[in-house]
Amino acid sequence: MKRTGKEKSILGRINDLSHRMVLMLVFPIIISLLLMLFYAWEYHSSILRMETIAGLKTVVAEDIPGAAWNIISGRESFAESKIYVMMHDVEDTMERISEETSEENRLSLVVAGRTMETLENYVDIIRDNIDSNVPVVENEAVLVEVRDVAALVDSMLNEYIAKEIESSAKMSVSLRLVIIITAVVEVIIVIAAIWFRNRSMKKTAAFVRQPIEELEKVTALLAEGTLDARLPDTDVTELRNLTKQVNTMADDLEAMMKKSELDAKRLRKAELRTLQAQINPHFLYNTLDAIMWKAEAGEKDEVIQLTSALSNFFRISLSSGADWIPISQEKKHIEGYLKIQQTRYRDIMRYEIDIPDDIGEYYMLKLMLQPLIENALYHGIKIKRGGGMIKVEGKAEDGFLICSVSDTGSGMTESQLEELNERMRKGQPTVSEGNGGFGLVNVNMRIRLYYNQTDGLMIESNSEGTKVSFKVPLRTKEEISEHESISG
Repeated sequence: MKRTGKEKSILGRINDLSHRMVLMLVFPIIISLLLMLFYAWEYHSSILRMETIAGLKTVVAEDIPGAAWNIISGRESFAESKIYVMMHDVEDTMERISEETSEENRLSLVVAGRTMETLENYVDIIRDNIDSNVPVVENEAVLVEVRDVAALVDSMLNEYIAKEIESSAKMSVSLRLVIIITAVVEVIIVIAAIWFRNRSMKKTAAFVRQPIEELEKVTALLAEGTLDARLPDTDVTELRNLTKQVNTMADDLEAMMKKSELDAKRLRKAELRTLQAQINPHFLYNTLDAIMWKAEAGEKDEVIQLTSALSNFFRISLSSGADWIPISQEKKHIEGYLKIQQTRYRDIMRYEIDIPDDIGEYYMLKLMLQPLIENALYHGIKIKRGGGMIKVEGKAEDGFLICSVSDTGSGMTESQLEELNERMRKGQPTVSEGNGGFGLVNVNMRIRLYYNQTDGLMIESNSEGTKVSFKVPLRTKEEISEHESISG
């Protein structure tokens, strides 16, 4: 199947939706926060400038005239009074504040700075008069000018503060307006996001539902015997492998039905493979129903897990036509099957798999355990009130592979057990067991046929449950005949 340009995974579509929703909601919030931070910073800076200028007012209106009087009265020298230091500090501070102030509020500080130069000139006159021993009366007249100029600077500083207060009030109004506009925009965006989310969810549901309905349709046709039915390409990434495997399964089924007559042994194998393949459409049909229900319910994680488990189930079932697979693959196969069934029967079924990894590289005939598990589920656990446990065990012992599937279901009566053992002895294949499944009789036949041994399945059953086990030679890949098909 060729990959199409429109192909996208379910998770990818959901991620796209999430990212768009986040962008829609977060972008205006970020813009509004930046605006509010800007206005808050401007407001804070204005307050700091006003505090600084308010601190200069005392120096200009009181400290500098007071220092001039102390100098004229002889209480302090120029060095002791630090009058020039005070004036220079005032001028530097006003110059710095002026650079930080907006153009419309800067004029008062500029004029105040120039007036400070006049104030400094009067102080220079006082200094020169003292150096020339001019009468104190003349310096007292200059002191009046100093006080008048200082009062003028003080009024200019008051004017600056008033303008800053007015600017701060305007910023406060602007900030309130920004908050109101942001709130309105957020409400509009939330409404738009809800609409966009609902529309996108409907499109995503349709995106998933359509190929699943196609799968249901084709698998139903396959189950009815229409083996030329095939699935079209799908744009859903998670379903591409499943679609390919279903088509491959259909191809294999159709090819097997068209094979010419072989010798008795090959014919029996072909018949058993046909019986084996009949499990797939029914099981797939039910599982796809569960996937579609969960997709419509928005349970994306469950959809992804079920789709992945189903894809692995069919991949190992097919095994490129191989009859022999590693024990690790058989274990993975039953894990996927049990995971799917537990999703459907989670309230009544529990399971446990105990097959050590150190025997995973040995080979076994494929699909020997899944039919036993299916039988335990449908004839043991499902019909028992309260459900029960299915336990799968496998181990290597003295060159043999020993496996068992036990359940805590309703068990079988002695007559039912005797009838089943009789059917296995006669070797009558059936597909009626296991609710459309492989059946214990067929597994028993395959063990005896492929392993060339008289013993197949061993069944123990009572009112507390049923245990089905088998013992076959433990084989490596090299030990399998070159005429047998294997999966690496």
